[in-house]
Amino acid sequence: MEDQEALGFEHMGLDPRLLQAVADLGWSQPTLIQEKAIPLALEGKDLLARARTGSGKTAAYAIPMLQLLLHKKATGPVMEQAVRGLVLVPTKELARQAQAMMQQLAAYCARDVRVANVSAAEDSASQRAVLMEKPDVVVGTPSRVLNHLQQDNLKLRDSLELLVVDEADLLFSFGFEDELKSLVCHLPRIYQAFLMSATFNEDVQALKELVLHNPVTLKLQESQLPGPDQLQQFQVVCETEEDKFLLLYALLKLSLIRGKALLFVNTLERGYRLRLFLEQFSIPSCVLNGELPLRSRCHIISQFNQGFYDCVIATDAEILGPPVKGKRRGRGSKGDKAADPESGVARGIDFHHVSAVLNFDLPPTPEAYVHRAGRTARANNPGIVLTFVLPTEQSCLAKIEALLSGEGEAPILLPYQFRMEEIESFRYRCRDAMRSVTKQAIREARLKEIKEELLHSEKLKTYFEDNPRDLQLLRHDLPLHPAVVKPHLGNVPDYLVPAALRGIVHPRKKRRKLPPCRKVKKARTQNPLRDFKHRGKKLKPTVKAS
Repeated sequence: MEDQEALGFEHMGLDPRLLQAVADLGWSQPTLIQEKAIPLALEGKDLLARARTGSGKTAAYAIPMLQLLLHKKATGPVMEQAVRGLVLVPTKELARQAQAMMQQLAAYCARDVRVANVSAAEDSASQRAVLMEKPDVVVGTPSRVLNHLQQDNLKLRDSLELLVVDEADLLFSFGFEDELKSLVCHLPRIYQAFLMSATFNEDVQALKELVLHNPVTLKLQESQLPGPDQLQQFQVVCETEEDKFLLLYALLKLSLIRGKALLFVNTLERGYRLRLFLEQFSIPSCVLNGELPLRSRCHIISQFNQGFYDCVIATDAEILGPPVKGKRRGRGSKGDKAADPESGVARGIDFHHVSAVLNFDLPPTPEAYVHRAGRTARANNPGIVLTFVLPTEQSCLAKIEALLSGEGEAPILLPYQFRMEEIESFRYRCRDAMRSVTKQAIREARLKEIKEELLHSEKLKTYFEDNPRDLQLLRHDLPLHPAVVKPHLGNVPDYLVPAALRGIVHPRKKRRKLPPCRKVKKARTQNPLRDFKHRGKKLKPTVKAS
């Protein structure tokens, strides 16, 4: 029993090449979901697994899939090359992430197992060429996979052995129900399947009946979020919308929030309003916008992970509107008409070393709160979640607390001890900035960024492939400047800093440009023994007549 409780990767019968890749990734011990799911998957059982965001679900299905494929190629009869593994995910970003994880795990067996990503609609021609070579594993969204099946670019009926549905609870709410039902018709009658999800809901139950056969259900006894020793959760009540902007300004400008932060809002328009507001105070940030090309969105995440900037403003899947059964979400709320239904940030996207998640807008559902909070305190790192709440949102906050703490238990979201009167001196600055951020400015900012990102993504694509270092010079947090920017707002005079914080915090100040130094001409040293000269002419001595 002790061995089962402390089961390590080396005890799972994995291929040495997989073990080497796991060691390179720095994983000394499997997470709980990996420890329970991998042995069952290697036994050939169907799995329905629930585990919280950030618990290692991707590796929990990737490792057994690679192991089974390697084992069959090494021990079984020689077979024709074919697609034997299929991974379905709800968004393009998750598809790229799943492919990257599988390629890392297959680093020492890349010749034996090839992984292809077919989620990007703009790369259909190149995907067709890749699928002709019959990779071992295909990763993609249901709509793109179905499209290739219907065009006969991909054939699975006679070859598929392993099916994975990741983030299963999101697939139906993203409008993929019809695609999934059509896709199942292209699969063989017998195959092994894994369903991975953060929550169990009606959609997951429907998927279970659609693709699983006598599955083993794993409901791990773990909280949906890390405990208070690792993740601290706070809520602060702001009396007005202006107070929210004022508090956020103080937290960022006075460096009360240290490290990298994710700011969540409920609509894309709100995201750009917030970015332009912060830009007034020389606080760099960028918006993860579903309207931008996939390459640009992934580049933003990559640069954020590398520390190019510390503040990303994001929306979650709820900006696409309420769940619609059987229909593709096309248009969300006003201002978010062009949002890509296959892009989302709140679930599964792997942000590295996020110190704080700030819910500038209260999450629309308790589940959305869990998925946002799951972006921090990952892999045993500490994290903070701070939620801004208006008085009219107290009932929604109560639902979130009920989900997190349960009945009769102490509240998880503690009051954030902050006295608003201490930052009243900043209010006039915030009003100035908010007044400058008009609807027209927001519209121009969105249009400008889309044009620039399209230019970088399309026209310079070939150049950046040849010059990857130059890609790092593209910054997504550069000022947009559609609103009037007042330079003096970028600095915080010492007399405005709250008395309780003086000497403790050091506001970030813009560097002053030094005035150009005047060149001082060096005086020429004259030899006193030489004749005096006046403007280059020798002075002749005057002779007096006697």
